[in-house]
Amino acid sequence: MNWYLKVLSQYADFKGRARRKEFWMFELFNTIFMVAFITLDIALELVDTGIGILYPIYLFGTIVPALAVTVRRLHDIGKTWTWIFIGLVPVIGGIWLLILLTKDSEKAENSFGANPKLVPA
Repeated sequence: MNWYLKVLSQYADFKGRARRKEFWMFELFNTIFMVAFITLDIALELVDTGIGILYPIYLFGTIVPALAVTVRRLHDIGKTWTWIFIGLVPVIGGIWLLILLTKDSEKAENSFGANPKLVPA
């Protein structure tokens, strides 16, 4: 949960690097919260036109931090922010972006900063 809160505290920080653990822990908790809000929308009968109320509010509130942590994750493997657009390529783009996001950090300092694994917290 600390990783999730760390990402939220760096709301619109697109600079620096984010290690794999930070990215994937954010994605895990983000998915859990999305499912919870969808379930609440359904349970509270807030779904009239196919979309609820709570889920879109949560989605719009977390889209910027999710993009920021994804960009920082790409920085960690030495890629620029523009690589996020590879996910828009049908089928293969999403798979390639997933592969990039699972790669290990560059060991040494790169143009985006020091390796976050080696920086004391």
